[in-house]
Amino acid sequence: MRWSASDRITAAALFLATAGFTLWQNTRVAALWDLSYLLDSAWRFSLGQVPYRDLPFAHAPLTFSVHAALIRLFGRVYYPHIACAVMESGIATALTWRILRGLGAPQIWAAALTAPLIFLGIYGIYPHPIYDSDASLAALLALYLLQRADASGTRHSSFLAGAACLVPFFFKQNIGLAFLAAVLVYTAVGAALARNRKESLAVPEWTLAGIAIAAAIAALLLQSTVGLRNYFYWTTTFAAQRRLPGLPLLFSEYHQQSLLWSIPAALLGFALLRSTRWRTRKFFAFLLLAAPFLWTIASLAITSDADDRADQLLGLWPHLLSLGSVLALANLRPRVLHEQRLFPALLPLIVLATIYGTFLSQQLWGSTYAIWPLLMLLVWSLLNLIADVAQPVAAALCATLLTCGPIYAISLERLDYIDQDGTLTRATLPALRGMATPGPWIPQLEELIAFTDAEIPRDDGILLIPGDVPFFFSTGRTPKFPILLFDPATDPYTPQQTLEQARAHNIRWLIVSRDTQLRASPLPNLDEIISTLKSDFKLYRTIAGYDVYRSAKGTDGLRP
Repeated sequence: MRWSASDRITAAALFLATAGFTLWQNTRVAALWDLSYLLDSAWRFSLGQVPYRDLPFAHAPLTFSVHAALIRLFGRVYYPHIACAVMESGIATALTWRILRGLGAPQIWAAALTAPLIFLGIYGIYPHPIYDSDASLAALLALYLLQRADASGTRHSSFLAGAACLVPFFFKQNIGLAFLAAVLVYTAVGAALARNRKESLAVPEWTLAGIAIAAAIAALLLQSTVGLRNYFYWTTTFAAQRRLPGLPLLFSEYHQQSLLWSIPAALLGFALLRSTRWRTRKFFAFLLLAAPFLWTIASLAITSDADDRADQLLGLWPHLLSLGSVLALANLRPRVLHEQRLFPALLPLIVLATIYGTFLSQQLWGSTYAIWPLLMLLVWSLLNLIADVAQPVAAALCATLLTCGPIYAISLERLDYIDQDGTLTRATLPALRGMATPGPWIPQLEELIAFTDAEIPRDDGILLIPGDVPFFFSTGRTPKFPILLFDPATDPYTPQQTLEQARAHNIRWLIVSRDTQLRASPLPNLDEIISTLKSDFKLYRTIAGYDVYRSAKGTDGLRP
């Protein structure tokens, strides 16, 4: 589909509006826990330290590699990393718009369905660079390329689409693996259809070739740099042990009571549209299908609690996913596959697999922040089933998301795991300029940096616990302890092993955060770790927010 002038204007407006909102969000809050992991890890890798082979590291490499490259290019400054998230957010919204237009959505409805992503885009709810959002963008790009390959049928477009389908896996394992598995099903179904119709197998074959060659190149790169065995141990075996939930927890969102009326109402609405000539059937079908959306808007008047409002909005997910699952299964019927193009028919399957793969990390409440664009693609597939009332139902949904979405995003409810109380403070250090968040956390970090610059030799090994601030990125010091963040998903050591690692890596200083920005302790045994380490360290100084300990082995590390 060629882009008209109005298409370009609309896409540009959506890009700028989404990017602007993401930028504004970053001027209001900084989740130092997450930023420390991103920035300190990227700084460590920019110095040439090798994850997986030499260091425990449970996450896929691409997000950290991108930000390590930004450090090499711009130096240790904060704003390029936020600019990266801002740009990605705008691109993701524009890509969603483009995919909807390719699916046949009229310009006005593509714009209406994409407009909520100004606030609910991949970086609208959680505004800092993170792997889930990057994987979501990579999946959207791969979907766009798959759509182009399905429409054009050319070998090069199919090969490029196949290669792109592997990329999300190297941003986030659970998202990328689920997406890739669904694409392989998509390719297999396409090959079977082509054989039955005695058509060319170029599209599925070249898509599969793209996946295979990209996988071979990735395997060679990993083997030659970190070792495949090391990589898959840390990113698959270890990560699954620490994060993978049981099925009861994964599907716990379907226990909500609203589904007891919303799903039957939707099914009755579908039935009304298909089985009767009743003159007012469209009106009643609309009421039944739009009821969950109208109720979500009405809930704003019932409660002013941000948590309750977020629950009401997120409660739409199980409803839409349930309907989407029925649609995905129905679209696998031979009659449907013969009547539709392959991409529109199997898009719900790919989207649902990716969404459920995302839920493997932090389930519904924790994982949806980066995948609203995928939900909007699923919504368009559902609207195609109710052509008679598609426009009013779409209007009700868009009105709901445009009303409730900004409230959810602006409330920063998804970031309720950090303390957001207090006066907004802004960083003054050159490396952190542009960072701002409520509370004393940034001034305390800057005081800690000033103290270490004055008191601790730059070559001395320092261990921060729990590692909740971007200390190494800010100071330019070289991290010497194997891990940077004491979190269940990243810390492979027992308390005694932590002490042994500190000895092995000649850690001379221990800095303990007395009061972190997190509302809860990141590790259940954090106090035990600190207590064990204190056997080798003595209290040296207490400053705002931190206790500084020096190795008890001697005093030669002190400056005169």
